[in-house]
Amino acid sequence: MHTTTLGSQGLVVSAEGLGCMGMSTTYGPSDEQEGLATLGRALDLGVTFFDTAEAYGPFMNEELVGKAFVGKRDRIVLATKVGFRYTEDGKLAMDDGKPRVTGDPTRVRKAVEGSLRRLRTDVIDLIYLHRIDPTTPIEVTIGALAGLVHDGKVRYIGLSEASATTIRKAHAVHPLTAVQMEYSLFEREAEHNGVLAAVRELGIGFVSYSPLGRGFLTGALKDLDNLHPTDFRRLDPRFQGENLRANLRLVERLTEIAEAKGVKPSQLAIAWTIQAGTVPIPGTRRIKYLEENVAAADIALTPDELAALEQAAPFGAAAGERYSPGMMATLGH
Repeated sequence: MHTTTLGSQGLVVSAEGLGCMGMSTTYGPSDEQEGLATLGRALDLGVTFFDTAEAYGPFMNEELVGKAFVGKRDRIVLATKVGFRYTEDGKLAMDDGKPRVTGDPTRVRKAVEGSLRRLRTDVIDLIYLHRIDPTTPIEVTIGALAGLVHDGKVRYIGLSEASATTIRKAHAVHPLTAVQMEYSLFEREAEHNGVLAAVRELGIGFVSYSPLGRGFLTGALKDLDNLHPTDFRRLDPRFQGENLRANLRLVERLTEIAEAKGVKPSQLAIAWTIQAGTVPIPGTRRIKYLEENVAAADIALTPDELAALEQAAPFGAAAGERYSPGMMATLGH
């Protein structure tokens, strides 16, 4: 796989990364050995950019990623995230369905120390603030992360799900290398809220998470019958009732374009995010789907195909909010 420079600070990553969250949480029970095998195969295929977070599990996913790359640390770029609060028994702290976020410098530094330990490394290549804490000035939080860069514990800094205003404030304190947002043919808000414009102006890389629309854009998901009872998509607004039916009709249109090109819908969706100038991090637990996803990095879309995709999946085409109300309340600060 070819590589690309993420942002303008010098971080080189594979053109497509691997989102590791689903190997440990969110989509039902996980299998550690399967996760380790998939991570190893990704490295063999040329993927070097691996994305995790302390919140995934919580903590379990960082431990899995750390275990997978013992003795291989110099071959990978590790990205993780901090910025949520946890209960004493290690669960995500919630207030009326809304996760509690924190940008408090002391908590952030402590969280990074925990991530370093679980990832079995002396330095994190890219640390994101997972969500923005509106009660702590972003300049204060970025100042703490910049201190960790100075101490050699972090190489580069990023933000996840931040507003254009917050991105500009943070970048003025310490250069940001990446901003991570949900971005796909299903979710194009970043094109319209100033975020993509801001990162391009400032020379910040853009990392697209959920480039497959939480599985919709694979074309394989037709209903919820085969989802595990603990799969969070059973509560996701885009998978409910008429939203589900409307979104499946959208997927049908995208599948037709993919079939005309001779590729899978998932590959078409990933290639679109790459051609848009972003680094996607599709997640999967299984080697079969990993190999399909990685092959998308070599697919080039013609102007006519891009125009057809624009017509089939314009901004706002997906029906329903992308998260529950509590999670939506953590976005865009």
